[in-house]
Amino acid sequence: MPTFKNEDVEIAYLDEGVGEPIVLVHGFASNKEVNWAQPGWVATLTRDNRRVIALDNRGHGQSTKLYDPADYHTDIMAGDVAALIAHLGLQRADVMGYSLGARIAAMLAARHPQRVRALILGGVGIKLLDVAGLHADIARSLEAPSIADVTDPQGKAFRLFAEQTKSDLAALAACLRGSRQPISREDLRAIAAPTLVAAGTRDDIAGSPRELAALLPDGHALDITGRDHMVAVGDRLFKSGVLALLRERK
Repeated sequence: MPTFKNEDVEIAYLDEGVGEPIVLVHGFASNKEVNWAQPGWVATLTRDNRRVIALDNRGHGQSTKLYDPADYHTDIMAGDVAALIAHLGLQRADVMGYSLGARIAAMLAARHPQRVRALILGGVGIKLLDVAGLHADIARSLEAPSIADVTDPQGKAFRLFAEQTKSDLAALAACLRGSRQPISREDLRAIAAPTLVAAGTRDDIAGSPRELAALLPDGHALDITGRDHMVAVGDRLFKSGVLALLRERK
């Protein structure tokens, strides 16, 4: 698995296929394989003649684990993605993120607009403005002695997911606490790239994708029918909507 260093942090990534590049940024407690390879995204995009690049965010997967919340500021994590694009010698790329990865991708597009050609924000909606990431109780759920000690339903779901992905629970708790910066309306107005905002109609974390898309200069919304936050990522409707945006964007 290839890696590169952004300052002292080693970032693992995959790089498959040939064609126009798209960079994939996974969600909290996930990794490039679980978020993108297993649900068929890598295969779908490479079949569409695209070069697929997916990284493990710092604190996740095979990338460096850090335990200071300050190391997980959303701007820093967006900087990792920008550094990967530069490391690969690309001027810019399409960028897709899911959940936390969508917040990182949105910040990348706002701070480094020259790097982003088209933007896909999955698993997020209007709550991106009001809620700066997952609530802090989930960090405490990750730090509990065992999952049996977790009483919060959402915390238990993320603890179970983190254990299934064999994640470093302490690093994830630091990431959650450190990456809770809100996306502002000014940030959204700075995103010039055509943007698809997609979320499941049963997603109680994201909020309305249509309300968020309406605040973007070139925003488009997609309701992923009947899906919640955990399963919408692999939905066929989501994939067809992403391919349509990528084919139609200037």
